[in-house]
Amino acid sequence: MYRRPLQSAFRQLLNASASRAVLGKAPEQDVCQSRALVACRITADAGVPNHSQRRALHSTRELLTVKETPQTTDEEVGAFTKLIEAMGFTGPLKYNKWKIKIAALRMYTCCVERINYDEFFEKCSLPDTLNSWFLVAQLHVWMCLVRMRQEGRAGKYMCRYIVHSMWEDVEQRSKIMGIDAIQRKESMKVMTETFYAALFGYDEGILSDDCVLAAAVWRNMFNRQCEDPRQLELMVEYVRKQLDFLTHINTSECCTSLRSTG
Repeated sequence: MYRRPLQSAFRQLLNASASRAVLGKAPEQDVCQSRALVACRITADAGVPNHSQRRALHSTRELLTVKETPQTTDEEVGAFTKLIEAMGFTGPLKYNKWKIKIAALRMYTCCVERINYDEFFEKCSLPDTLNSWFLVAQLHVWMCLVRMRQEGRAGKYMCRYIVHSMWEDVEQRSKIMGIDAIQRKESMKVMTETFYAALFGYDEGILSDDCVLAAAVWRNMFNRQCEDPRQLELMVEYVRKQLDFLTHINTSECCTSLRSTG
């Protein structure tokens, strides 16, 4: 009930926004949108790994640092841009801001429409509820945020609108379910705290070994109620595999993907 009605509305919103933003064919300006299209494949191709496939435990004694993760070359920012951004405003970006917003909406839409939630619920023994849907969705949103942080200031700007799209979606789904305003406000407050706590835990886990990542998945996705260690192993493998795929996406691949899909 909380899934299908909004998916159609979300597609209509996406198409309407895209028609306003794109007034002609300009593939060379759509790097952000193409990056979103490639990142959308994180679950469409891979899916949830099978229980029967075992893998070696990933462990390390030395924690990764930010410098060791793939980073794009930082763009030069002038003194005026630094000043207005210190005041809380967004300065000029490498890409058109409206196109970045459309790309963020597309990326989030893929997180909610191109994932087989029923498969996650089955393999992870999660109830088919709005909260379970949110826990799975926030995991995939986090993986998209991890990738987009590597894209400098434009990527961080896009992260803001990915999260913004998520909260608007959650609120609309709550309304569809008939949750009253007071209860909806309390639920949104709890979900917000859960989301940002999950971001911190997942970030720590991906920079550490599988034990730390498994603990983060156990706390945030399974809500500390997982009795089968194979389910944790399954999700740790899934997260590592998808982030490895996303990390190796570069701009040239995104442009190639855009031309092949358009």
